[in-house]
Amino acid sequence: MLINATQEEELRVALVDGQRLYDLDIENHTRIQKKANIYRGKVTRVEHSLEAAFVNFGEERHGFLPLKEISRQYFAKKTKGNDEKNSIKDLIPEGTEIVVQVEKEERGNKGAALTSYISLAGRYLVLMPNNPKAGGISRRIEGDDRSEIREALRNLAIPDGMGLIVRTAGVGKDQEELQWDLDYLLGLWQAVQDAALEKSAPFLIYQESNGIIRAIRDYLRKDIGEVLFDTKESYEEAINFIKQVMPQYENRIKLYTDNLPLFNRFQIENQIESAFEREVNLPSGGSLVIDPTEALVSIDINSSRATRGADIEETALSTNLEAADEIARQLRLRDMGGLIVIDFIDMNSTRNQREVETRVREALESDRARVQIGRISRFGLLEMSRQRLRPSLRETSAIICPRCSGQGTIRDIESLSLSILRILQEEANKEKSFEVRASVPLVVSSYLLNEKRAAVAEIEQQSGTKLVVIANAKMETPHYEITGVNHQAETYDVEVTSEPEPAVNIKAQTSDVAIQQPSINNVPTQRRPPPKKGLFGSLLTPISGLFRQSKPQAQ
Repeated sequence: MLINATQEEELRVALVDGQRLYDLDIENHTRIQKKANIYRGKVTRVEHSLEAAFVNFGEERHGFLPLKEISRQYFAKKTKGNDEKNSIKDLIPEGTEIVVQVEKEERGNKGAALTSYISLAGRYLVLMPNNPKAGGISRRIEGDDRSEIREALRNLAIPDGMGLIVRTAGVGKDQEELQWDLDYLLGLWQAVQDAALEKSAPFLIYQESNGIIRAIRDYLRKDIGEVLFDTKESYEEAINFIKQVMPQYENRIKLYTDNLPLFNRFQIENQIESAFEREVNLPSGGSLVIDPTEALVSIDINSSRATRGADIEETALSTNLEAADEIARQLRLRDMGGLIVIDFIDMNSTRNQREVETRVREALESDRARVQIGRISRFGLLEMSRQRLRPSLRETSAIICPRCSGQGTIRDIESLSLSILRILQEEANKEKSFEVRASVPLVVSSYLLNEKRAAVAEIEQQSGTKLVVIANAKMETPHYEITGVNHQAETYDVEVTSEPEPAVNIKAQTSDVAIQQPSINNVPTQRRPPPKKGLFGSLLTPISGLFRQSKPQAQ
């Protein structure tokens, strides 16, 4: 595990195997993640048609809280016991203050998704203090490990009304270690409850761990050989956390001091850059084309220069198998979630299709996110869904293109110029128009005043309206602005889609928003239980005790 913290604006966590990057987490300090944060919010609006409430929790955009995510403890007292007969407006009226947790980050124009069922993640356990029906064991834990953990859970002192999930890291841990983690989470929940009563909503109660602590908590396992930090501050922060929570891994935490940058040492900078590219090349000569859209992520596999197979079918199979491995890797690197549709190269053999499906499943086994995979359809498409663990790399590190407004293409000069000419003609023929002005990019003005000069003159002659084409050196295609002047010399805007919207989006991305400070800054960590003695230690302890007893007391 490599942790790069040399730039204060950005923290990068990379998991590498040799010199191959297989997981990446970039935390941008200008776009602080809110997922798992706990707030005290106030219900500002209740929508009966949506069966949901909108909650002001101290951020710019109000959060969305569905009825199913509202704990009964917040229902109005007069309606308790008749929940099914009452509308949501009766159950949780406007002005109600409620403790909520961010379940999904804001995406586009959608506010954050909230829940009142709190989840607190520890090293081995996840505590759900107000959701007794939830809980269980991670789906990744199977066989005998599952039985052992189930037995340990029975002996844990879990308070009534609470639920508990055992994480994958809990495999092989005894009851004492699990109880230690539970005690820490119970202490944290008590601190949350106390802080929630300190003042009126809205305010931030508890902030999820920063990128360094979160990466260690979620990724550090037995298969991680070492964790390298390239700054002393991040190294010391990690060591302090490790000593308290995971002392058995302390010898794996190391400070990188070479002059060559850490990521360059492992040759992964180019691999990181590939995660920002639309097209990813495959070793055989094929390629992936990854296009995120509003509804889904589409991935197209192209054979391109791939000629590895003896015939078309074998080449298709070889390229598809290679693509399956790279797709699994790119989904992790880019943090892509939601519905994903993969267009594999057509294969005639059903056996080959099943082989590709199996390869996709195997490649995704190590993914922390929950994944559901379908079958290759008769159209050669494979549908799958991937859990959104956090905002995608595109959402955290990109802005909407100020030129194309996110479409990916713009109209060519001829098409745009003719469109503007038609708008000028339409506006010139209106009775109120005395003069129509078009502020356009240089290339468009050049086309209109040279290639279409006769057409402009003809419109002026037929309509009796003066047309003015203004070359704007600061404007780029496809942007333009058209205004009119009436007979009273009053200027008015022509209603066309001319003014670029992206400038507003860029400002919103970089604006200075007041950052809330959590009410809980430090929760005392429970002392970790001492390591259990082995067989020889257990036998030697009573023997050494006998020797101590037989020693003569000092006079």
